[in-house]
Amino acid sequence: MRNVRTSKDLCGSYNEISKLCHEYNEPVLITDNGKDDLAVMSIEAYERMINETKARLELYSLIEEGLEDVRQGRVIPAEEVFKELWDRYDKDFGDEINDVQSEKIFFKDFLTNK
Repeated sequence: MRNVRTSKDLCGSYNEISKLCHEYNEPVLITDNGKDDLAVMSIEAYERMINETKARLELYSLIEEGLEDVRQGRVIPAEEVFKELWDRYDKDFGDEINDVQSEKIFFKDFLTNK
């Protein structure tokens, strides 16, 4: 739901606008002469927006880093990665992993694309 108030409302109805911002947890649009002018939001909504934006930018940065690795040929085939993980896992857990045959079969099938 889009909450819209006029600039006159902003001056005269601060408490109502504040309540709307907190109650709906989204910005309230303030118009001036019928045109969009401001967006007002609670500090919680603002901080959430900032944190989500930072997280998104960090994710984009990591994706770009990965794409650059691909462009530069700094990649390892998935089969090698999974084999290395399996070897490490098998070494660390030894007999315990031998009891879980279904996991070994699944993992080996995955590596050989069966």
